[in-house]
Amino acid sequence: MEVIAKANNIRMSPRKVRLVIDVIRGMDVMRAQTQLQFMKKAAVLPVLKLLNSAIANAEHNFQLDKENLFVKTITADGGPTIHRWTPKAFGRAAPIRKRTSHITIVLSDAEIPKKKSAKVAKKKEVKPKEVNKVAAKKSAAKKTK
Repeated sequence: MEVIAKANNIRMSPRKVRLVIDVIRGMDVMRAQTQLQFMKKAAVLPVLKLLNSAIANAEHNFQLDKENLFVKTITADGGPTIHRWTPKAFGRAAPIRKRTSHITIVLSDAEIPKKKSAKVAKKKEVKPKEVNKVAAKKSAAKKTK
């Protein structure tokens, strides 16, 4: 069972939110909550609020146990940008872009996927290349001189 929660138009840059969500992707929700509580980033507050909302949705709407949930996917996409201007020298103006984010989290109660072990590459046997006939003739000519 998958549980989805969304937070739209968060007044924070998606780039800064991704720093936080990359840490908790794939974790179980109990560990993700603990991890978020000890991070010193401003983006932690909306992400933690969204995670708690998703957990509450899972418990209330689907009667899922909190201990069995994990963060399957979490994304931060760009929302609408607010455009402002700041004055500069000689009557000019420079743009200010106040970015917003749409955060989506998907929790699942299935077993946490384990990382696949890297396959050991087999070494291919290297066959000696055939010697060019031209190169062989040149070396034979040098030996006879």
